[in-house]
Amino acid sequence: MLSVLQNPRQAAAQLLNFGLILSTAFMMWKGLSVIADSPSPIVVVLSGSMEPAFQRGDLLFLWNRNWFEETKVGEIVVYNVKGKDIPIVHRVVRKFGVGDEAQLLTKGDNNVADDTELYARGQDYLVRKDIIGSVVAYIPFVGYVTILLSEHPWLKTVMLGIMGLVVVLQRE
Repeated sequence: MLSVLQNPRQAAAQLLNFGLILSTAFMMWKGLSVIADSPSPIVVVLSGSMEPAFQRGDLLFLWNRNWFEETKVGEIVVYNVKGKDIPIVHRVVRKFGVGDEAQLLTKGDNNVADDTELYARGQDYLVRKDIIGSVVAYIPFVGYVTILLSEHPWLKTVMLGIMGLVVVLQRE
């Protein structure tokens, strides 16, 4: 640690390396968002409402398919509810109409009732602009780290501190 303090050029290079890693990750995320045409191209399943199709902690990859075809009944979509920050992963069970004005009704595979209780006040159906994307692939349980970090906020601080120390203390 003392050698880092004695050589400010090396410390600055290591901090720049750390910033480069963070900016590269951000650029990859934004690039993936543009390619998938989705503000959030990767999401984590936070609840058991879609079991057995998806388990809590599964990492889902989204694609905003409606460039080529419309959302179909049976398709698993991720949508945002007005006034809530957490996206919801559920299956389309009914569709009324066609095009951008089509009304969609969703339901979790493991839920008894449809999602009308989850929608915003006064909203009975979803429309296309509510949907973030359709699920095209997933990796089981990889997103469980995200769940742990959201349930235990102090872990974020510990992990960032460890990552920062590793970058600063590494030898080149």
